[in-house]
Amino acid sequence: MQVLRTSEIEQKERGGGLFKGRVTVQPVLDSDSSDLRTNIINFDKGAVNVFHVHDFDQVLYVTKGEGIIATEKEEIHIRPGDFVVIPAGEKHWHGATPESDFAHIAISIRGKTTF
Repeated sequence: MQVLRTSEIEQKERGGGLFKGRVTVQPVLDSDSSDLRTNIINFDKGAVNVFHVHDFDQVLYVTKGEGIIATEKEEIHIRPGDFVVIPAGEKHWHGATPESDFAHIAISIRGKTTF
């Protein structure tokens, strides 16, 4: 068993490529000893990622602020306590609204691809 404290997990800057704006990632569970990959993604106001697709299902759990999850057909505002289930192969993007910082926990399986 392991207890991790959010305040003690290093924030790593992520920019360019998949993200627009200031985004940090806190790797909660990303080791070779687990089949799961879990990260806290922190978006500054207005920061988002670009349209992308995973070849795996992904679950997001919103922890802070107001964000947007979008496909090519719809945009939905999401808030703390919301879960988002994104099926493999669905083209989407997510991030902060222009008015709010935003954070979510992203849960997926390791060893798969985002494109």
